[in-house]
Amino acid sequence: MMYEATEGVETSSAANSLMETIVAKSPGELEFHQAAREVLDSVMPVVESEKRYQNAKILERLVEPERVLMFRVSWVDDLGEVQINRGFRVEMNSAIGPYKGGLRFHPTVNLGVLKFLALEQVLKNALTTLPLGGGKGGSDFDPKGKTDLEVMRFCQSFMSELFRHIGPDTDIPAGDIGVGGREIGYLFGQYKKLANRFCGVLTGKGLTYGGSLIRSEATGYGSVYFAEDMLATRNETFEGKVAVVSGSGNVAQYTTEKLLQLGAKVVTLSDSAGTIFDKNGIDEEKLAWVMGLKNVRRGRIREYAEHFEGTEYFPDQKPWSVKCDLAFPSATQNELDEDGAKTLVKNGCFCVSEGANMPSTPEAVEVFLNAQILYGPGKAANAGGVAVSGLEMTQNSGCMRRSRDDVDQQLRRIMGSIHENCVRYGKNGGVTNYVQGANIAGFVKVADAMLQQGVV
Repeated sequence: MMYEATEGVETSSAANSLMETIVAKSPGELEFHQAAREVLDSVMPVVESEKRYQNAKILERLVEPERVLMFRVSWVDDLGEVQINRGFRVEMNSAIGPYKGGLRFHPTVNLGVLKFLALEQVLKNALTTLPLGGGKGGSDFDPKGKTDLEVMRFCQSFMSELFRHIGPDTDIPAGDIGVGGREIGYLFGQYKKLANRFCGVLTGKGLTYGGSLIRSEATGYGSVYFAEDMLATRNETFEGKVAVVSGSGNVAQYTTEKLLQLGAKVVTLSDSAGTIFDKNGIDEEKLAWVMGLKNVRRGRIREYAEHFEGTEYFPDQKPWSVKCDLAFPSATQNELDEDGAKTLVKNGCFCVSEGANMPSTPEAVEVFLNAQILYGPGKAANAGGVAVSGLEMTQNSGCMRRSRDDVDQQLRRIMGSIHENCVRYGKNGGVTNYVQGANIAGFVKVADAMLQQGVV
């Protein structure tokens, strides 16, 4: 069934009532409240038009995790001191497939952050057209400044609890902030030892033990492919466009790489300490230097300004004040606020594609929607990572390996399909509300599956 996008939908009393219940049941979980509010505002008109969704209380069930795991992670650092962290896994919804979603190791990790990420993951995974449910997990452990041995001991302790709850047909974690190839390797090794199984229980693995080509690049590439489709609706391309990218980790690096391949000029990167602005553009050689800085030496982005002449460094600032045509928030949640959004629009930015999860505050999103610029929310624009994770799962189960070109073509096809669904459910007149389109498209798929499986 098709649902027409509605312009300027006011928050319904039913949405407000459910939101009050959510806040009362999860006090202090601000990121989760923010994600739930966005979903409710988008899909409530659909729910109110469908008695079957109301009678089965689909929305009430959707925002309640099927299972939450929380556990102690004890490990010993290089000085022989015992350290204690907290581990989590939120298994949000398995209506259309096993739980799928990353693990995040960062000091800001708490239950509210992971519930927000898990809810986003449910709808994001539904958009990919792959049979994947949604989950998210992680720890307040900070891998920055830790030695390889310390990271290994932490990962082994973390997996010693988590392994009993995951499996290739149950729950398949991947990486996220703070969890890259090194961490996935240690986690997989411990799982294999404890479970006595070699299987596709994790994605983002190394190529030598079941990983997929293009997996590292997938989230960044996908956000650019989604932007390419948005631009095409206005007969625009990347050629000659100036782009600002936030972050300097995996997503930002490969967003930059793909933008360069498609003819755009990238002028910024950032980290938690500040932003670099290279007016001459970050070319392939400079990007390779950044990858060495962040992936090998684990340095700070300010070193780029010290190394390359003509580069400015702005401490404690985000990239949004730099004049641009395109913006790619690729760092973390709520990094782009209302003032940043207004500055982008004022300076001529007409396309924003989110590589991070919920990087724009609700006020920033409102600015973009009111300005009617092209705005791709994270649950749609950054779905490339989980899409290729799904492809990695099929390779593992079939004991096969796809070529780089094959995976990239599959990724491009999936991102195109996601864009089509967002337009299908979000188009109103000549303007597409991609937030509404993404939420409704993902919700309808999950909701219909939940109805068919009964009250479970």
